[in-house]
Amino acid sequence: MQIRPIRTEADHDSAVARIAELMGAKSGTAEGEELDVLATLDDAYEAKHHAIDAPDPIAAIQFRMEQQGLTRKNLEPLIGSRARVSEIMTRRRSLTLAMIRRVRNELGISADVLISNPKKKHNKRERPGRIERASGKSKRQAATG
Repeated sequence: MQIRPIRTEADHDSAVARIAELMGAKSGTAEGEELDVLATLDDAYEAKHHAIDAPDPIAAIQFRMEQQGLTRKNLEPLIGSRARVSEIMTRRRSLTLAMIRRVRNELGISADVLISNPKKKHNKRERPGRIERASGKSKRQAATG
């Protein structure tokens, strides 16, 4: 058993090929030990070089809808009115905690996925860097009156 660190794609390909050869090796044997070590190295390499980002909440809901043959109408008991479903699915409004709980329970989507920030454009009120005073007035409004 000669095991080396996995540093390149070629090393990774070799390790995967060797893992395939060792599949089914009995635990406690030299081959079983080699399989355990290679699998650990492979997991570490893939986590570092081939990480997969979690989907955004709306993409996860859309995927589950496709899997189960659901329509937006089916989301109304979970999210609210037809208008509210539209706002959520077009990313104009975020899911509330109550919505997240209902979607998690009914569609089986992890709450971790549902509470992540959706990829959306900022509107004028949410623009990064915009500063408003405690009174709610912008700098211009505060200066003029």
